[in-house]
This record gives sequence, structure tokens and C-alpha cells, in this order.
Amino acid sequence: MRGLDWQRITRELNEELGIGFHGPVDVRAVGGGDISSAWRLGDGGRRVFLKTGPADSLPLFECEQDGLDALAAAAAVRVPRVLGSGLIGNIAFVALEWLDLGSPDAGTEKRLGELLAAQHRQAGNRFGWRRDNFIGLTAQPNNPCESWLAFFAEQRLRWQLNLAARNGYQDVASLGERLLAALPDLLGNHAPEAALLHGDLWAGNHAAVAGEPVVFDPAVHYGDRECDLAMTRLFGGFGQEFYRAYESAWPLPPGHADRLPLYQLYHVLNHLNLFGRAYAARAMDTMQQLLRRLE
Repeated sequence: MRGLDWQRITRELNEELGIGFHGPVDVRAVGGGDISSAWRLGDGGRRVFLKTGPADSLPLFECEQDGLDALAAAAAVRVPRVLGSGLIGNIAFVALEWLDLGSPDAGTEKRLGELLAAQHRQAGNRFGWRRDNFIGLTAQPNNPCESWLAFFAEQRLRWQLNLAARNGYQDVASLGERLLAALPDLLGNHAPEAALLHGDLWAGNHAAVAGEPVVFDPAVHYGDRECDLAMTRLFGGFGQEFYRAYESAWPLPPGHADRLPLYQLYHVLNHLNLFGRAYAARAMDTMQQLLRRLE
């Protein structure tokens, strides 16, 4: 399949990770590989979810493993168990437990809201993370910082705005400089705790397993918990039971609705840098609306 030496891959997965395949392994291409190729490997008993890519994609997989391990350690929302990552020849991989994913229902979404609030109560001493990682294919800096304003300004918005300038979106970058200057006024006295975030919590990154919520493909860091919730509202896919359950478990502070478009802007800018000018108008409109509040 796609030129991969599956006999070698399954043999080395057994040897390096102790997967435990016995006999011939059935390999099937599956969904879930927008950035990389995704596969289900099984021998009739043992099943594994495997992502593969060229050797230079190994840092992506290592960051995915790091993020999933961190969320698993929080013992709140379920994530797939990581079996390992590495290189087999010139093929990078990450291996996860196979989960039979289903669509969330109202009960699952309610439970996700409760568990996400519990995850967010896992607090860090500073904003950022122990390593840089990725948001999609975009590098995401996470240099630890004591100030949320400074962290969000420099390592989130300015980072994306600088990428936009290099990608030829000078109009977006210029308006973004005005927004950065206004950021202290837009955030005001908001001083959030450094909460453990999934970091990329859109509808495509959560599902249900036997009635329980599960999340995957994280961009983990410590940040304002409102950022995770803002991402859930950016592309839809989360029901009201999710938001009611979260609010019941840990109510959001005053002003969260005003900050929502500001936190969504980071992801809109990332989509602009990843997918092109189709997202420029939305980025410009969001920044203009935010700036108009201060007139």
C-alpha cells in the first residue's frame, strides 16, 4: 500500500514497541490522516491505529505523543493510549491504540463538558509548554511565560501575523499590528489561570467510544481555558449540553463572550497561513470588529 513495506513495518513495531502481532497482519487505509496517512493494522485479535509520513514529519508525531501523554496524565478526558513513535527506515510513525469511534450524542457531550472542566483545573505555573509543538502543520512556540498578555501577544498572535506577512498577506499583518497595540485594552484586567489546554479542540478532534467522550490530535499547552472553548465555537459541532455542563462544573468569568473572537483569531490566522487567502476576509473582519470596540 502506497509503496510501504508492511512486513518490515509490522516486524519492527513488534520488536521496538512490543505490539504483539501474531501471524499475518491486515492493513487498511482509514480516515483521520489529513496531514499524514492513517492505517488500521490488525491480526484478528490485536488492532493498532498507525499514522505514517516522511522522515521529516517525525517531530509532528513526537509532539502528538507528548500531548496525548500529557492529557492522559491529567486523568480527565479520555485520549487514545500511545504505543510509541519513531522511524522505520525513512518512514516516520506514531502508533496508538485502536478505538471504535462513534458520533457523540447529548449525553456524551454533557460528559465532555464536565471532563474538560476537570482537565482545565490542571494548572501550570506559567503559560506555555515544556516544548514547542504544532497547530496543524504550523509550528507553535511555547516558551514559558508568567504573563498571559505577553504570551498570547507574542507567541500566538504575533507569531501568526509574522507568518502572514511572509506569506504575502501584508494587509492582514498591518491591521494585526494595530490589534497588538490595543491588546492590553482588549484583555483589560483579565488574569486567567494557566490551564491545561487541548489546544485544537474542534469537532473533528472529538468523538465517542462506548458512550464516553474521547479527544485526539492535541496542540497541548498551558493557557486561558477560554481558548479551548472559543475553538469549539469556531467551526461548530458541539451541542448546548456540552456548554451547559462545562458552565455548571466551572463557570466562565465575566467578559468571556467579548474575548471569544480574539481567541478565535489565532486559529483563523493559522487557517489563513495554512490554506490561503480565503480566510483573509474573516481575519480582517474579526480584527476590525475588535478594534471598533475601543473607538
